[in-house]
Amino acid sequence: MKDNPKVEDNFPWDQSLRNHFTVSWTFPKFVLSSLLLISILCISYTATFSNDSSKEQNIIEAVRVNAGEKSIPTAPLPVSFPETNSSQKTTLRHIVFGIAASARLWDQRKGYIKLWWKPQQMRGVVWLDKGVKNGTDDHLLPPRRVSGDTSKFKYNNPKGHRSAIRISRIVSETLRLGMDDVRWFVMGDDDTFFVPDNLVRVLSKYDHNQFYYIGSSSESHLQNINFSYGMAYGGGGFAISYPLAKALAKMQDRCIQRYPRLYGSDDRIHACMAELGVPLTKEQGFHQVCLFFFYPSFFIFINLLII
Repeated sequence: MKDNPKVEDNFPWDQSLRNHFTVSWTFPKFVLSSLLLISILCISYTATFSNDSSKEQNIIEAVRVNAGEKSIPTAPLPVSFPETNSSQKTTLRHIVFGIAASARLWDQRKGYIKLWWKPQQMRGVVWLDKGVKNGTDDHLLPPRRVSGDTSKFKYNNPKGHRSAIRISRIVSETLRLGMDDVRWFVMGDDDTFFVPDNLVRVLSKYDHNQFYYIGSSSESHLQNINFSYGMAYGGGGFAISYPLAKALAKMQDRCIQRYPRLYGSDDRIHACMAELGVPLTKEQGFHQVCLFFFYPSFFIFINLLII
């Protein structure tokens, strides 16, 4: 008797349907296999990364503990430096000011400094681009010095002025004067107004043996867009701890050479802080206020600086 054909052979559409289900099952198996393989690789990588991180942290700790004068940490790690009476509370005597000024405006601007400077209680230096005549009120002001020659440094910003290079090096130049028992270097302009007691109170909150770059962004949104929200503005003043100032002084000249197109001194300091791995610690008491007055055909830009 002749065999009857299989039932499914009489229905081609059923064969197609069966193939569809076969493919549909094969695809999920492929996906599941791939996900399993990726999961295994991720677990393996995570374990390896964790081991490497532990080793790296041990190396960093070893470098931190055994750090000498020639090491420059690349992260804001605690760095201990021997210091006389380091357990005492921070006072004005532990703070050294570096004030940026110009010979052309010195006679007008020195009056602002006299408003807050305490000659017998404070230490600092006014850094000028060239010498000025002695005045009868010099005893009421910080000592003056002329900044070092910066002609070897490139400056390629068409809208700025190369005096930014000189001003950006003030903290390093002040450090090299070798003053004793310094915990903080505070940078400001000749028209920055400091409230010394408030400044001491703010800096006392921080461990001066660690790397700290303390200041605030501008209170002008436009200024922050043009430069950075993570940059301290020198017009409002900023503070750098002594260990960080030492690290900065060792590398700053090379750092400055790498950024000839930056506009001002503040962004040059910011660039070097970034290379050292030190972020800005924001303190809102450092005020940089920019006021814009608009008129029908022009506007006046006024920079109000208060501490």
